[in-house]
Amino acid sequence: MKKAIPSGENIIGFSVSKIAKDVMRSMNPATMKEIEGEFHEATSGEIDVAMEKATKAFQTYRNTTGTIRAKFLRKIADNILSLGDPLIERAMAESGLPKGRLEGERGRTIGQLRMFADLVEEGSWVEASIDTAILDRQPFPKADIRKKLVPVGVVVVFTASNFPLAFSTAGGDTASALAAGNPVVVKAHESHLGTNSMVAAAIQNAAMVTNMPDGVFSSLNGTGLKLGQALVRHPLTKTVAFTGSYRAGKALFDTANQREIPIPVFSEMGSINPVILFPKAIENRNEALANQYVGSVNLGVGQFCTNPGLLIGMENEHLDSFIKHLVNGFEKVIPSTMLNENVCKNYEAGRTSLLEQAGVKMEGISNDEGNNSTGRPTVASVSASDFLKNKNMQEEVFGPFTLVVKCKSEEELMEVVLNLHGQLTATLMGEDDEFTRYYQVIDELKEKAGRVSFNNVPTGVEVCHSMHHGGPFPATTDSRFTSVGTGAIKRFARPLCYQNWHPSVLPLELKNENLRKIWRLVNGEWTKNPIT
Repeated sequence: MKKAIPSGENIIGFSVSKIAKDVMRSMNPATMKEIEGEFHEATSGEIDVAMEKATKAFQTYRNTTGTIRAKFLRKIADNILSLGDPLIERAMAESGLPKGRLEGERGRTIGQLRMFADLVEEGSWVEASIDTAILDRQPFPKADIRKKLVPVGVVVVFTASNFPLAFSTAGGDTASALAAGNPVVVKAHESHLGTNSMVAAAIQNAAMVTNMPDGVFSSLNGTGLKLGQALVRHPLTKTVAFTGSYRAGKALFDTANQREIPIPVFSEMGSINPVILFPKAIENRNEALANQYVGSVNLGVGQFCTNPGLLIGMENEHLDSFIKHLVNGFEKVIPSTMLNENVCKNYEAGRTSLLEQAGVKMEGISNDEGNNSTGRPTVASVSASDFLKNKNMQEEVFGPFTLVVKCKSEEELMEVVLNLHGQLTATLMGEDDEFTRYYQVIDELKEKAGRVSFNNVPTGVEVCHSMHHGGPFPATTDSRFTSVGTGAIKRFARPLCYQNWHPSVLPLELKNENLRKIWRLVNGEWTKNPIT
């Protein structure tokens, strides 16, 4: 494949377009200087063309086999890898993230694409179920009824600021939507327009060389509010996937529900990821736990959706010692460049606002003041009683910040847990016998999060079949679904029941012969055997 470079054009199916005179430019967050390249904003006409092409492509793409879609996904992965160092260099310039982090993220992106390729090629993900007819049943005959998951239609994907590759143009949302049989229209993130342009060109090329229908993928440039709202309101949009702030995600969700025909919006909107520090763990592993959480809070400059922003423990001398070790660690952390100017400003505003809340005490801060583009690591504390009085303390401070909540009793600890908002993750640090003693706390915490971890840190997400990256509102808009792992594909599929269909027109997965050799629920039993 010819090496892709940031072109500044909107990619619309197999074509490119740059009608608008209005252009956008990427900014280097470390230098606050513009990066070479002008990116044309998508016009209303270009939006319509992209959506119309995607809708037409759906008529063909929805009927492609898993093997065909797998070939497409693997070609995307190969193309992204072939972009080499120029892609990493552009992403570094636009995000301020280090080379090693972005190389790892590229690997995750490629891995996700190949994982979904394997999933759809095998085919059991469609959850085929068959109940054969019983014509002589009394008092009424039983019809032949079969069911499988089918794609939903055009999916609009909003790319994330904190993962310019893995949650972006070819990230998990795009990979899972394409795998399910849906065309995708990407809204490029303003912070990494060049990175998006290069990856989008790689996807476009993959679609063309694997003979996908024109319109199966498009990528549009524009501001979040203007372009984003237009895409959500567009009558041809069937589903939306978003990763970002609560404010933006909730706005898209509300817009989608105000349409004449509402559509699902799967918004992952962040979390403060509470960590419960049981007494014996703090007593026995005081300094080690503190060091562990210094690293977890500050990983990626605190710009992961799973960084622990809340540490909850029983007030005693061991918790005091833990806080001292935590402060010592935070003081030594060198502030690093944040993703963009807005993220940095929002971090400072959120940090300042929380520190001004009644009862909050500044415990420690990095000894290095940094500059206007860096986030200064900070740790604070508050009593449980003050925490419970103020819901503002549960707002995410997106960056290297954590708040320690001091509980006077087990009853107060339970009350804090009961009053937590929905979270992506929750973590319990304890000794073996404490997981039995505090079972009620654990049981309630399970109701608050999509992933509960024992004696670990929440930061980071393993991309695998068993991962669930989602949680009760406001962490996400629908806690039943994940945005990471193979389960993510179910966001972009719906069940369809086939009653009394002639065998010749049944989908391959529902034919008696089971030529695909997938797992099916036949008359209540899981089997790969054909129906005879």
